[in-house]
Amino acid sequence: MAISGIQAFLEILADFDVRYIFGNPGTSELPLNDALVDDDRFQYILGLQEVPVMAMADGFSMASRKLGVVSLHISCGLGNAMGMLYNAFREGTPLLVTAGQQDRRLRFEEPILGGDMVSVARPWTKWSVEVNRVEDLPVALRRAAQTALTPPTGPVFLSIPMDVQMEISDALDLSPIQLPDPHVRPPKEALRRAAEVLLAASNPGILAGSRVTERNAMRELVAVAESLGAPVMTESGTTHGRLAFPADHPLNGQGLPLWSPEVRERLKEFDVLLVVGMDLLRQYVHHEPSRAIPEHIRLVHIDEDPWQLGKNYPVEVGVIGHTKVVLDELNDELSKSITTEQEAEVRERAAKHVAIHDAARDALREQIESQRELRPLTPLGLMGALSRSLPDDVAVIEEAVTTTNTTFERLGVLKNTTGYFGHRGWGLGWGLGCTLGAKLAWPDRPVLGLLGEGAAMYGIQGLWSAARYNIPVTFVICNNACYQILKIGAKGIQLPHAIEGRYEGLDIRGPEIDYVSLAKSLGVEAHRVDDPDELSERVGESLREQKLQLFDVPIARETPGKLNYG
Repeated sequence: MAISGIQAFLEILADFDVRYIFGNPGTSELPLNDALVDDDRFQYILGLQEVPVMAMADGFSMASRKLGVVSLHISCGLGNAMGMLYNAFREGTPLLVTAGQQDRRLRFEEPILGGDMVSVARPWTKWSVEVNRVEDLPVALRRAAQTALTPPTGPVFLSIPMDVQMEISDALDLSPIQLPDPHVRPPKEALRRAAEVLLAASNPGILAGSRVTERNAMRELVAVAESLGAPVMTESGTTHGRLAFPADHPLNGQGLPLWSPEVRERLKEFDVLLVVGMDLLRQYVHHEPSRAIPEHIRLVHIDEDPWQLGKNYPVEVGVIGHTKVVLDELNDELSKSITTEQEAEVRERAAKHVAIHDAARDALREQIESQRELRPLTPLGLMGALSRSLPDDVAVIEEAVTTTNTTFERLGVLKNTTGYFGHRGWGLGWGLGCTLGAKLAWPDRPVLGLLGEGAAMYGIQGLWSAARYNIPVTFVICNNACYQILKIGAKGIQLPHAIEGRYEGLDIRGPEIDYVSLAKSLGVEAHRVDDPDELSERVGESLREQKLQLFDVPIARETPGKLNYG
């Protein structure tokens, strides 16, 4: 059968159960958009700028665990999307990012918009290539999908010239995309040694990250934590990602602090740490001492990517294998090897940690209650109000770190923690689009986007897409009219004017942005709310009734000296 390159592209994607294509088109992508006019197998989700386009695909892919497909405009469109591509790369999100390239017959003339997109995309993708024969397009697509979805997962990029998209051929191989089974078992000796080291520990702890949730391994991690009586600490706010452990589990040790001296202090009590599903460690700002893991701690590190093992810190035991499989087999090994004396030690350790965690949670509730009457709302006042309105199955996407500050996790109010998404790459503008993509993946699940007013402006065009496609999410703008994280950071590194409370370029006022009018102009119902009870009632109703709404909430503008991150 003679078909065009772009038709072959769509045939293979449809066979692979791709239903959404997220895009913002230009001339070099018109063959794709034209082919989609009468193709009801796909829904094209138009974004008005590439930041929300990529972020929507990112959220959809992370929530659905499927391939997210993105169609960008040639060079300038890819350039606009690069911050969100960086996020996806740091997250390991399996995205297929495509862009049209100029017709090959024009390339020697250095045409308008043409450029070396492959080299631009390569540093933040697993694979980046330009397809220069129509016969190679199906092969490239199959290879790209397999590369994106095989652990360690991540984005890939295809540049497709216009004439390749439009060329007709009867020699195109439309074989389906076939993925290898990624459930690689660990070496038996490494597993045995890991169990030996963990059981011999007097006070083991667990550091867990996003890949636990992404590999559907939370249940296995819970079993290991309970077998060891060990608290589970998740990634710090600078790389927070997905929650790896149930927020309301008694052994939830909360998130790590932000900076290396505080991390050292938090971890110094442990003699062995089990590390799973996280990069150890990706820090944000240099502090002394720079080594966040105390030298006396022995590490047992599990990862599907050998690159992560021993990368920054030497390991006692490194275990390569699929996260879910390794944790399951590790727990079996622990159960077989543990002695009666060690079982008693586990019970004693667990009771001690649970008491500490319960006390911390009670103290946080008291702190929230003490701030309930303050106006404008404090960050804790806002989060306390929202915590009273969350359905059990809510999904939360947050891009407001100085407000959210892991409060939901520390309170234990997230009952279904598979639906928590925090930043890992820190390209701003991600949260709004990610919220929409998660909702497309989970149409029956209430979805809440918590956004800082500064971060929201990087991807605010996504509100139009929410209205255009009637994506019923609830947004809360945590509005302190400044880049609060930068003010805190400036204080943290002891910059002289910041210590005096004087800043340049860090305030978003004079004029302030009217988010209610802005949202309404893009087709989204919006309200400004400054009372905690009203906020709790309105947000709860919006989530229960699956409404598309935005709430702009003014919060305190004083800059704290540091974040209390758990």
